[in-house]
Amino acid sequence: MGRTVIALGGNALSRAHGAGNWTEEVEQMRATARVLAELAAAGEEIILTHGNGPQVGRLLRQNEIAEREVPRLPLDVLGAESEGQIGYLIAQELGAAMHRLHIDRSVLVLLGRIVVNAKDPSFAHPTKPIGQYYPDSEARLLRKSRGWTMAHDPARGGWRRLVPSPQPLRWVEGDAVRRLIRTGLAQRALLVVGGGGGIPVISRGRGVFIGVEAVIDKDLTAALIATTVDAQTLAIVTDVSAVAVGFGRPWERWLGDVSSTEMRGFLEKGEFGEGSMAPKVEAALRFLDQGGRRVVITDAPSLSRALRGDAGTRIHGAKAPARKR
Repeated sequence: MGRTVIALGGNALSRAHGAGNWTEEVEQMRATARVLAELAAAGEEIILTHGNGPQVGRLLRQNEIAEREVPRLPLDVLGAESEGQIGYLIAQELGAAMHRLHIDRSVLVLLGRIVVNAKDPSFAHPTKPIGQYYPDSEARLLRKSRGWTMAHDPARGGWRRLVPSPQPLRWVEGDAVRRLIRTGLAQRALLVVGGGGGIPVISRGRGVFIGVEAVIDKDLTAALIATTVDAQTLAIVTDVSAVAVGFGRPWERWLGDVSSTEMRGFLEKGEFGEGSMAPKVEAALRFLDQGGRRVVITDAPSLSRALRGDAGTRIHGAKAPARKR
């Protein structure tokens, strides 16, 4: 398998219509940790990153509700909070899962800052869904009372708040992490980096960075991270077992092995939902265009089989292997 970057979706830690509490997230992560520990048991070099959409949305809402008594924190700070929160959860559950399998590897969580362009068009046109799902009546009230931009997700039957999601340009800590990997650290410790898409910052030069209110798409950041650390495989773990074209329609078709050329064609035809599957496919193509070997998109229970080529959607360069449907 070589070096693999695994990107865990925020929704993989918090169910779409679940309670959204800590107990639920622990249970979700515990199940995922068993899968990851089994991969680590094979001695593979795994680097983790993760999303934070549900979690950072809840933190933002908590801040807004409490702002009469406690000053509201900016969204980049809440992103950093969620990065630490989820990193702690992964360290707790994955560390325990590896210990049960007698794997002598620790979990090392590193905060990550991602440089974005202050003039990115997403600041004027928010596209990133965060937080919980709201029914129609409550969504109408929040749009009117709070001025939120919201989008409907027909697959999950609810509305979610949208925030700016600028393009990730550079991983501030990337060179340092590359140097750590060269020392063999990634064979002794499982790294968790760039969580929640990373903390969005703009560069003022001379080592000065300013945080901005946004949430970077974790899949696009995962592609940047995978390229930076010279990974052979990028695995995007979401809440569906594979990618479909014609999703939810009579001609729906689930994809197994597919070439990057075919996938780009599907993306250009608008086959994938903005804010959900489209960024994952875009991230996959970016990684492959930068020299990556393959991208796997699947859910946590199917991850091991997908990496073996027996499940999920496997996207390869222009020369795809024989298809498995």
